[in-house]
Amino acid sequence: MHDTTRSSSSPTPTLASLHAAQSRAVALFRAIEDKRLIRPGETEESISRAIFDLASSDFGVDKHWHRRVVRSGPHTRMLFRELPPDRRIEEDDIVSLDLGPVFGELEADFGRSYVLGNDPEKVRLASDLAAIFNEGRELYVASPAITGRELFAFIGEASKRRGWTFGGVHAGHLVGAFPFSREERDDPRNRIRPDNEWPMHAPGPKGEPRHWILEVHLLDPTGAFGGFYEELLVA
Repeated sequence: MHDTTRSSSSPTPTLASLHAAQSRAVALFRAIEDKRLIRPGETEESISRAIFDLASSDFGVDKHWHRRVVRSGPHTRMLFRELPPDRRIEEDDIVSLDLGPVFGELEADFGRSYVLGNDPEKVRLASDLAAIFNEGRELYVASPAITGRELFAFIGEASKRRGWTFGGVHAGHLVGAFPFSREERDDPRNRIRPDNEWPMHAPGPKGEPRHWILEVHLLDPTGAFGGFYEELLVA
């Protein structure tokens, strides 16, 4: 992540502009899938390099607000801050991507998980990632007074109901104009985590609307794999 602070001249992003940035991120992920960059025999690092080249050549992305995260197999259980050794993708793996491409002055933060084989539990986990995200989004939209603590608790309980463990120390964060400083992003009121007792729908200190990313990180009970999913949490 970047440690720089946001310039005072940076425009406050609109929801429409954040959707536009996310739409480009969706197109990038679709291109990753179409070009079959995620396949057995590649390493996590080789996939990361191929994604960087594709984002630059086809989408004009020359900066990312956080490092590209490509995780496979047991590495999919790890937190963002962990730095596992490079690993070669296997035939029956699950692979998670967490990318933060910057389009113009706007950050996109987008994550998906891909099941390469037919393992039924991995397929179920990938399906549950999207289902839990959608449940969390529906609760957020329907609850004007919801706090970060309440949404975090809900995501954890929704994970448990499906037989998974929630694997994150938080479930998302604010998103905005690049660069969004680490100090701002890590403030409790700007994270979806247990110590955020502030209403998520409340405006920022200057009355500006605040927009959120929701992250779902699931771990299977055997300790063998996990999965990750994130995108805009829309009001």
